[in-house]
Amino acid sequence: MSIALDDVSFAAGDTLIVDGVSLQAERGKVLGLLGPNGSGKSSLLRLICRLRKIRSGVIRLGDDDLASIARAALARRIALVEQQAETDTQMTVREVVRLGRTPHRGFLTPWLPQDEAAVAQALARVDMQERADRLWQTLSGGERQRVHLARALAQEPDELLLDEPTNHLDIQHQLDILSLVSRLGITCIVALHDLNLAAMFCDRLAVLEGGRIVAAGTPEAVLTEDLLERVFGVRAHVEKSPVHGRCNIQYRMG
Repeated sequence: MSIALDDVSFAAGDTLIVDGVSLQAERGKVLGLLGPNGSGKSSLLRLICRLRKIRSGVIRLGDDDLASIARAALARRIALVEQQAETDTQMTVREVVRLGRTPHRGFLTPWLPQDEAAVAQALARVDMQERADRLWQTLSGGERQRVHLARALAQEPDELLLDEPTNHLDIQHQLDILSLVSRLGITCIVALHDLNLAAMFCDRLAVLEGGRIVAAGTPEAVLTEDLLERVFGVRAHVEKSPVHGRCNIQYRMG
């Protein structure tokens, strides 16, 4: 396994946010995190990045305990794409994406051709190369999200964590971004709200409710009509899509 959590808990003050989660992300596969608002998806991603400190349990990257990995080494291995990231600094798109190279460079390390190549490739992957010299502040919300993904890809991580990466994208770019993520060939954990997109692009799913894992497995095994009503409070019909072959959810009215 690339990422493994064993009985991991996290609390904010006296409030338990993540409660005894055990979960595995297979190397090179896409794991989708689903659950209602406040179920612990974002907190779980931040624990894996060590942006939050676990209260109990163990998180492993490969054979290594996450707590034993130096921060510099961790930054070269894991990239996080958050829901929103803002800056008042006047920066071009290219300059933002160049920040992804920071973990690979020392304080006095010169900018190298491989750095520029990684940035160019990342921009091309998210179709932002023609906007590379535009100011960040002039971009739409969807364009900014694509730049965040490009920054993460320029980091050349082994593990990529994404927190609602399609929130501000139109449907074409939602499909483009998740299709790209599914083809990267690196370990990805993606928190999503759209259940049909999760079914289309994730190899496995884990559903959180109240900080606990209540279901995990393939999309077909997890996204049952009973679970959708019990966890998400919606009545739905689930069937195999004749278009992409994955399960497809049709919500019932009333």
